[in-house]
Amino acid sequence: MKLDNKHVLVVGLGKSGMAAARFLLARGVRVSVSEGGLAQAPVRRGVQWLQEKGVYCELGGHSPELFTSVDVVLLSPGVPLDLPALAAARRAGVPIIGELALAPAYLSSPVIAVTGTNGKSTVTTMIGDILQAAGNRVFVGGNLGTPLCEYLAGPQEADWVVLEVSSYQLDSAGAFCPEIGVLLNISPDHLDRYPDYAAYAASKWRLFAHQGRRQRAVINHDDPEIGHLLATAPPTAALFSFGGGGVAGPYQAQALDASGQEETAAVRDHGGKMVSARRAPQVVASGTAKRTSVREPAPSPLSAVPCDRLPAAGTEAEPAAGMIRVRAAAGSEEDEEYELAAGLALEPNRQNALAAVLTARLAGCRPAAVARGLAAFKALPHRLALVATVDGVGYYDDSKATNIGAVNSALKGLVGPVVLIAGGLDKGGDYRLLLPVIREKVRAVVLIGSAREKMKAALAPEVPVLEADDLAAAVRAASSLASPGDAVLLSPACASFDMFTSYAHRGEVFRQAVGQLPATRAGGGALPGHCPVMEAMFA
Repeated sequence: MKLDNKHVLVVGLGKSGMAAARFLLARGVRVSVSEGGLAQAPVRRGVQWLQEKGVYCELGGHSPELFTSVDVVLLSPGVPLDLPALAAARRAGVPIIGELALAPAYLSSPVIAVTGTNGKSTVTTMIGDILQAAGNRVFVGGNLGTPLCEYLAGPQEADWVVLEVSSYQLDSAGAFCPEIGVLLNISPDHLDRYPDYAAYAASKWRLFAHQGRRQRAVINHDDPEIGHLLATAPPTAALFSFGGGGVAGPYQAQALDASGQEETAAVRDHGGKMVSARRAPQVVASGTAKRTSVREPAPSPLSAVPCDRLPAAGTEAEPAAGMIRVRAAAGSEEDEEYELAAGLALEPNRQNALAAVLTARLAGCRPAAVARGLAAFKALPHRLALVATVDGVGYYDDSKATNIGAVNSALKGLVGPVVLIAGGLDKGGDYRLLLPVIREKVRAVVLIGSAREKMKAALAPEVPVLEADDLAAAVRAASSLASPGDAVLLSPACASFDMFTSYAHRGEVFRQAVGQLPATRAGGGALPGHCPVMEAMFA
């Protein structure tokens, strides 16, 4: 949306809001701002700067009168959609947009946009690393780090813009249309913001809403919710997929039956009509290229790798753990094979690497560049990171796991019994969804935070549950419950703001608590059926 010669109200003065105000002011747009609070120093500094520029600043609330007097309302991502002032703007016919809606009018670089309930930051960063290894100039930002408006305000010299985009941003994305849209997964999250799970899932699916046949949509073909949305509202874009078993490539509309014969599946064409579809060629994944003798097409940055040059799948065994493999097309030379570093070998990071490799290939990166980018990638903190091993017990920091789907993935990725530390600020999820993997993998659960009573009610019938007043006490309790060969996993399934300033703060407190554990516990740890901590807590 073009905003020149309009009066724009920027709502929220966090990092994104300030970046949007600066961008608009630089273009000569008339700007007003509305900020609900004034507690933090950065907001006060921003207000002072804006007022020096002659910008009207409404502070400490949001008035319907201001919201209905402007031409456009531009929302920061975290602003609740149910504000009474926003309802008044809607009734008055005032357009309500977010910074992604500025891209069609003001962004000159092609965009790769990554969303999903979990893994967004990892995959966004990894794609950026691979593109840079291929010699591209890359801007990486959005919901991760630098707001898009900061890039819009500059010279826009990047060959690719790689954005992490949240459901909050997609709610107000307007006609945003990425060249490549990547949807990693959908599981219940942010149900404190959305009326139900279906509304949250629909928000994620908006990533593809304005793509045409020349754009590409990358989806996880194993995700049940994505499968449901694909059947009911298929994207118009060229469709590619990745999933379990290390398989990726053009979306396949059917599979092989038990005898290895091709099955024809009924799928919907872009108009919704039921049609038959033949098996599409695939990319089989299992990243450092051990060979680079395959044909290396170099398409333009805006062209997909042609289907006849994409690797075709065979019927061989799945790639080994810690590997991703890209199958060569029929008639070409050898397969591409990449070895993942230890931090990427565990699920769900193996799947994240697969999504990033497929996206980078679609963006025109050659296999050798993909290998260099994977090798250079450094895992982001607080995401299933091994902190230490004490008395044979591994302690893992997965503080970024703020929803049920992330915890489920983390538990599935660990080998051996787990003592789970969970809890925090409830986001409206149904913790009973964790019960299948808890029955399979979890020895005991230690709960913290304001959600612990709700979590205990959901989990206690199936697994021993303890409560702790703080994270350090939870680590000590988990240490007493764990045996050599076990893992103690901080994977909260909740937000952090009831006890911490952020998930990163929570992760650092966990690391400090692990560092304070004695190197050797008296008696070698708790005996089977005997736990001093449990006895003390229930005394």
